Amino acid sequence: MSYAIPMHRIHILHSFSVVFLYWFYMATVQKPASSSDSDPRSANIDDKKRKRMMSNRESARRSRAKKQKRLEDLVNEMSALQRENSQFAEKIKLATERFIEMESSNNVLRARETELTDRLNSLNMLLLRLEGEGSGYAVDAPEIADPLMQPWQTPFPIIPIMASSDAIDF
Repeated sequence: MSYAIPMHRIHILHSFSVVFLYWFYMATVQKPASSSDSDPRSANIDDKKRKRMMSNRESARRSRAKKQKRLEDLVNEMSALQRENSQFAEKIKLATERFIEMESSNNVLRARETELTDRLNSLNMLLLRLEGEGSGYAVDAPEIADPLMQPWQTPFPIIPIMASSDAIDF
């Protein structure tokens, strides 16, 4: 038994398939177009859909423009803050350098004050010895307070220090 299909039947089957596919395609493509032409509700829906699409596109465009503007504003703000930050860092550096200079100067002055106090004490002791030996000279040697033993009692009168805002540069 032979299962060979004659060539003319294959050709007919192929032709039928092509015709059916063409008919199916034309039916689906033309149906919405013909129904929108004949049905005013369908045309109204298409018009609303088109308007909504246009409105959505415009809204998206505005949203992108707003986002771009916000990004530019943030970049500008960031660069301004970076400049301000570097200015503050420079001012802090200068103030630290001035503080170190002042502290060094204070240390030198404290050492000098201690040295002078020791020298004055030794001179006062010498005067007291001379007076005790009966040299005939009346010596009035004031007692010098040791600022390290009683730092809250200064031997000098307290003079208020007045400063203006021009003295401090930040």
